[in-house]
Amino acid sequence: MPAAVISAANAEHYTWGTGCDAWYLVRTPSLHIIEELMPPGAAETPHHHVHARQFFYVVAGKLTLIVNQETHTLHSHEGLEIAPGELHQAINRTDAPVRFLVTSQPPSHGDRVDAQ
Repeated sequence: MPAAVISAANAEHYTWGTGCDAWYLVRTPSLHIIEELMPPGAAETPHHHVHARQFFYVVAGKLTLIVNQETHTLHSHEGLEIAPGELHQAINRTDAPVRFLVTSQPPSHGDRVDAQ
């Protein structure tokens, strides 16, 4: 298959949570790279992944990541790795949208365990 330029404009799109958008930039059996957009005040449910290792990288805005009860604030052009088994939650605590990339290897869909 020939190489193709991909962006949120032409990638497969889905929604999650309350008003959050996501686009598959890479979607293979062994790797997902997803661009996500969270509106102000949005938060995901705390969870962990059994197998997936993830890397969150902020493209624009400010993202709060809580990992094992430790709060990290990521600004544009900053990232954080999440190991399998680490309880984590992404939150947009600002009054502006945040755009970030999530790389998951292996893919995290179907590998998620919500916190009790």
